[in-house]
Amino acid sequence: MQNSSSFSYSTQRKMEGPSEMGLIGENFDAGLMGRMRDDEYESRSGSDNFEGVSGDDQDGGDDQPQRKKRYHRHTPNQIQELESFFKEYPHPDEKQRLDLSKRLGLENKQVKFWFQNRRTQMKTQLERHENIMLRQENEKLRAENSLMKEAMSNPVCNNCGGPAIPGQISFEEHQIRIENARLKDELNRICALANKFLGKPISSLTGPMALPTSNSGLELGIGRNGIGGSSTLGTPLPMGLDLGDGVLGTQPAMPGIRQPLGLMGNEVQLDRSMLIDLALAAMEELLKMTQAESPLWIKSLDGEKEMFNHEEYARLFSPCIGPKPTGYVTEATRETGIVIINSLALVETLVDTNRWAEMFPSMIARAVNLDVISNGMGGTRNGALQVMHAEVQLLSPLVPVRQVRFLRFCKQHAEGVWAVVDVSIEIGHDTANAQPFMSCRRLPSGCIVQDMPNGYSKVTWLEHWEYDESVVHQLYRPLLSSGVGFGAHRWIATLQRQCECLAILMSSSISSDDHTALSQAGRRSMLKLAQRMTGNFCSGVCASSARKWDSLHIGTLGDDMKVMTRKNVDDPGEPPGIVLSAATSVWMPVSRQRLFDFLRDERLRSEWDILSNGGPMQEMVHIAKGQGHGNCVSLLRANAVNANDSSMLILQETWMDASCSVVVYAPVDVQSLNVVMSGGDSAYVALLPSGFAILPDGHCNNSCNGTLQKGAASDGGGGSLLTVGFQILVNSLPTAKLTVESVDTVNNLISCTIQKIKAALRVA
Repeated sequence: MQNSSSFSYSTQRKMEGPSEMGLIGENFDAGLMGRMRDDEYESRSGSDNFEGVSGDDQDGGDDQPQRKKRYHRHTPNQIQELESFFKEYPHPDEKQRLDLSKRLGLENKQVKFWFQNRRTQMKTQLERHENIMLRQENEKLRAENSLMKEAMSNPVCNNCGGPAIPGQISFEEHQIRIENARLKDELNRICALANKFLGKPISSLTGPMALPTSNSGLELGIGRNGIGGSSTLGTPLPMGLDLGDGVLGTQPAMPGIRQPLGLMGNEVQLDRSMLIDLALAAMEELLKMTQAESPLWIKSLDGEKEMFNHEEYARLFSPCIGPKPTGYVTEATRETGIVIINSLALVETLVDTNRWAEMFPSMIARAVNLDVISNGMGGTRNGALQVMHAEVQLLSPLVPVRQVRFLRFCKQHAEGVWAVVDVSIEIGHDTANAQPFMSCRRLPSGCIVQDMPNGYSKVTWLEHWEYDESVVHQLYRPLLSSGVGFGAHRWIATLQRQCECLAILMSSSISSDDHTALSQAGRRSMLKLAQRMTGNFCSGVCASSARKWDSLHIGTLGDDMKVMTRKNVDDPGEPPGIVLSAATSVWMPVSRQRLFDFLRDERLRSEWDILSNGGPMQEMVHIAKGQGHGNCVSLLRANAVNANDSSMLILQETWMDASCSVVVYAPVDVQSLNVVMSGGDSAYVALLPSGFAILPDGHCNNSCNGTLQKGAASDGGGGSLLTVGFQILVNSLPTAKLTVESVDTVNNLISCTIQKIKAALRVA
């Protein structure tokens, strides 16, 4: 009778089980079974100890109420032991059950029933989980069936594209419908071209590209459910583009940047198709222009120079982003170099806007990822397609920052061979909130990266721009027209220098030039502080949107002097108050190498720097960033007049590559530097950088109009263009007003510094 009672009770709990197990059925995890509540286990277990009723009580009839059964719960330790044993032996034999009952102080029958109920419980939960998954699949199939029924309820004529009408129609009416469909398609193509080239959407009377609403909705619905199917846009798209859910607006908008492709309905399909076509055309153009023996490049007689063949380019390619605007000039360059980085790492760097800007710090003032159309396929960047916004700068206040919105497309062409191409776009551009018509366009440009056996890579870079030359100062026009300012060799030189610096930083051995006792963490903190210092200097010189500056227009200053101001309230990396930035550029009749060596030499610093106290400076710390001695971060100390006056040091970063030379410095107090040198956070060190940027003047290379003569850019030859920039704190109160005297002071400081440099170099 006890077995019968136990059976009836177990059957009753099984009938009541689904209502309780429904609480966990949807998120069933077999590994989390041991976390269920003890009372659930015990209430469903047939092995509980209880005092059953006697046989006389059961035979007493309905007039005698049954006594309530009292159950004995298992202890937490017993449940834990049973659960751990169940994970390894869900079907214990008689001997195992006997040993387990003796160890836990339970009866053999209790242990047997506990394992039976535990297996039943596991099976029920698995069945419930499978039912939930099947129910979800059923709901998906119902939704897809509804979409198919809707598409079938609105049939479309294959000839004219209009709605199919049952019954016979006249021949004349049928011909009119076909002509009407042709005219609609032509109108949609014209609107698409206008939207593509003019930068603002022009709607037609019909849906774009004659995409039927029902069919396109069915395609989007099936595609987003992961089923795929053929596209209504025509031929299938090559290069492994993933065009599923990751299209248009999958990432949150960046602050201050609107989503450029915020389109609705069929316009999503239209713009997606246009962007993909543009990316494929740009990739094809990049591959042809980077071929070694391409007729697009004309070599000189000595083979050291090459010029861009404009006539051959016009014959081979039709403008993929429209004709060249009136008044624009073209610059096209290409360069090949060996870089200490493999192809996968370089592609990942180019796809990530933050890493891209860090790799080219003196060139990319700001980079934002506006939209991700495809992240690639197979866990790689093959087929990755993004919409990006960037500000490309030249270190001079006389050359405007180039703001460009472009597509970036990555494609793997072979094992260890990648191509990354950029091309300007204006689709969906909001001209109401933007600046006047942009002064530059980026034609298909990019790089071909090929792995080498030694872990390096061979990079062929192409730069192709169209820009308005009238906005560039006369002093810098030869530099830009020669392709030196924004050309391919500058990208290659910067990439080589940065990769060399990263290789040295990651190396466990310390260079022999580093006569310091800094730890690896201290070196990293110092380099990070120097990187921020140089970045702030570049933003003050070029007036990019990386930092908020307010331009000042004062009649007493010339057009070649740019003065800006900003109020700092809560930025710990800058002194609080009103900061004034002033920069100008002049031509110097000395070579770039000679000017760079003079400015970076701490022994000659007193000839131009008022912070040197009239004497030479001593280098306290030297951290190498490259093979050349000039590529380093150093810590300088002036010979103080007062022996106790040693509370201020000068942090300086210098580097030189084939395209540019930079000397940037800032005074820093000793206490803050001690924290940084010990590996502490450098973000709270206040800096106001000043410095110099040296570029070739472009006259000696003006005939190239493309790749420079090999070896010419290292020294520059002839003259050079010197940019001088200062940032000073004019008032420690952010609410104070800027005075004309402060502007005159910084203007006189720049003029005096330039005169001292000319006098020291004995030039006019």
